[in-house]
Amino acid sequence: MAARIIRRESAPAYFPPLHDGVDARRLQGHEAGPTGRFWLGESYYHPGGAAQSSPTAEETVYYVLDGELTLTVEDGTTETLGSGDSVHLPRGTVRSLENRTGAGARLLVVIARPTPGGRP
Repeated sequence: MAARIIRRESAPAYFPPLHDGVDARRLQGHEAGPTGRFWLGESYYHPGGAAQSSPTAEETVYYVLDGELTLTVEDGTTETLGSGDSVHLPRGTVRSLENRTGAGARLLVVIARPTPGGRP
């Protein structure tokens, strides 16, 4: 079979830098197996969990599966993202993400793979 299935319960954990109170699993790419143009992860933000302010390494998309997360970008803009909301972050966007609620939040993360030889 050409399709590669990763069951959520067996997806490998990974530990993104500058994240506290966040459990992350790689669903496709890196530890979960090769992908060409992107990798896919799921992050569970415990109450108070956060990704500290830092630039995105590559083009990134967040999709909130459950719960509520507060996104702050480099110009100081703050937005609350709820279940079903998504956000696109160009490469290099300085952002932070925080769960300011008393309930957990699940986030689907899609990040582009680096382009061989750099960006045009």
